[in-house]
Amino acid sequence: MASATITFPIVITTESLDSLLSHQTLINHFQSSLPTVSASLCSPIRQSYDVSPSSSLLLMPSWSSSPSLPYLGVKLVTYFPQNSALNLPGVHASYVLFSSTTGQTLATMDGTALTLYRTSCVSALASRILSRNDSQVLVMIGAGALAPHLIRAHLAARPSLKKVIMWNRTVEKARNLAEKMQESVAFEGVCFESNGCLDEVVGMGDIVSCATNSEVPLVKGKTLKAGAHLDLVGSFKHSMKECDDEAIRRGRVFVDNEAALVEAGELVGAFERGVIGKADVCGMLVELIKEDKAGRRSCEEITVFKSVGSAVVDILAAQLVYETHMRQNQ
Repeated sequence: MASATITFPIVITTESLDSLLSHQTLINHFQSSLPTVSASLCSPIRQSYDVSPSSSLLLMPSWSSSPSLPYLGVKLVTYFPQNSALNLPGVHASYVLFSSTTGQTLATMDGTALTLYRTSCVSALASRILSRNDSQVLVMIGAGALAPHLIRAHLAARPSLKKVIMWNRTVEKARNLAEKMQESVAFEGVCFESNGCLDEVVGMGDIVSCATNSEVPLVKGKTLKAGAHLDLVGSFKHSMKECDDEAIRRGRVFVDNEAALVEAGELVGAFERGVIGKADVCGMLVELIKEDKAGRRSCEEITVFKSVGSAVVDILAAQLVYETHMRQNQ
């Protein structure tokens, strides 16, 4: 038997990851790869351990049986919400990529940055399919670490966007983010502003993207304009909800994967209250990409996309980072 080459793990820092990835390339990678590799990927239910009454450790593994994706990966995440009092992020993560052929460690990378990219690009890919082609106004609700990524990803997916309006409970955070984004040379021709009136802001959005930890509905369905696309990113447990039942009732609802049906507070609550049934959810992202399920059917209908994330998109994002690094360093 021929001996395998011994590989030495590479460490990909946040700065390196930023130079290797763009939102546009990752959106395109998901669009081309998800339909072909999803069936070959095994992604067990994430494991979550309470390490204190308020903090958690999460393990998210995934591996592929496809020769075109010869990897095994694990994301390790810590959730310490009390860190905000220390002026530290509440979530930290590392991603470890192994060869699924030999089991050798290939790379470790910043799992937090990887998650920000993959989460925003999943939303943007759904928007590319579900939002109106002539969408001009993006409303960003929340001004945390994910917000600038979601803005960049949505702008990449919908070049027609001309204005981004930001809202945050802390008005100054929204204002600071708007000023920071406006200073970027990458967004020539796009106007960035903040607005303190939430209901007014929501009514302006052709695309409304939410990335908050809110446990009270922020988006009221009655305020959504005809033809709007609502992107819900923040909730990942039953107590969390970023929109009310009316938004779910008015919209055609799509999800990133089946886990959203049992994890997302907006959907679980709507099912329990009989607003919609699980059978009323119109499809998953892979089905939209493959056109197995119809996306937007008219310029007047409201579409809703709820994502909770998955190890599948983690490993695909890690693949793109690793293979781009190896190609650039041959």
